[in-house]
Amino acid sequence: MNSEPEIRHFRTLFISDVHLGSKAAKVDFLLDFLRTHEAETIFLVGDIVDGWRLKRSWYWPQDCNDVVQKLLRKARKGTRIVYIPGNHDEFLRGFPGTHFGGIEVAERMIHVTADGRKYLVLHGDEFDVVVRNARLVAYLGDWAYDMAININILLAAIRRRLGMPYWSFSAWAKLQVKQAVNFIGEFQHVVAEEARRNDVDGVICGHIHHAVMEDIDGIHYVNTGDWVESCTAIGEHFDGSFELISWGHRIGAPSKQVAALAPPAVATALAKEKDVQAA
Repeated sequence: MNSEPEIRHFRTLFISDVHLGSKAAKVDFLLDFLRTHEAETIFLVGDIVDGWRLKRSWYWPQDCNDVVQKLLRKARKGTRIVYIPGNHDEFLRGFPGTHFGGIEVAERMIHVTADGRKYLVLHGDEFDVVVRNARLVAYLGDWAYDMAININILLAAIRRRLGMPYWSFSAWAKLQVKQAVNFIGEFQHVVAEEARRNDVDGVICGHIHHAVMEDIDGIHYVNTGDWVESCTAIGEHFDGSFELISWGHRIGAPSKQVAALAPPAVATALAKEKDVQAA
């Protein structure tokens, strides 16, 4: 019996918010994902490295090096890798057009799908008023998020001992706060409007750690999620359709893969998926 994992092939993969350098990052799950997923192009959609936390306290175990080496190895083998910095790895924003070991840095990109649709790809923090205009508040929010993640770790250990599946306290808490829910909705609409101004069909972003694909007033809004809570990525198939891939089964929950759908069907077909993720 062949025990080798099945390799899935995509035209494009979109990954964001890994937060290498944070103890909360699910780095081993990402490594597992990268071993079993190949693509012609990989977009790293910001906050791959967590410069904010590394400034506070240096934390860079071997598995962080392993992720970097894995990506560099894919680049050497011919995968195009585009790194679009976010607010946590903003130190790279001074190097647009630069290549590091075959990985190219860009502020934002227009991605054309296999079926000819155009998507604006960006991290999204430029549409977060707190990050742009109140850096101290952003840092305090980041600290509070760290506390929620620490509670996550404790609860995960207890639930694992009891044979219970993984459940994210931080994701649950975020969706219980009315202001946070309102922020997510407002963020999505503002980013969709930016896509409209750029005369494209959709937008692919990260930043808010809330993976979803939906239609917003004719714009296909896609958020890649994160590798701290949900362990999600977006894959583009060779026909141009998208799939939201959840690697949550690596942390005790059943594996979920959203069927590849064209934008007109996304809002209706993914309504249940949104409810599951919000639960």
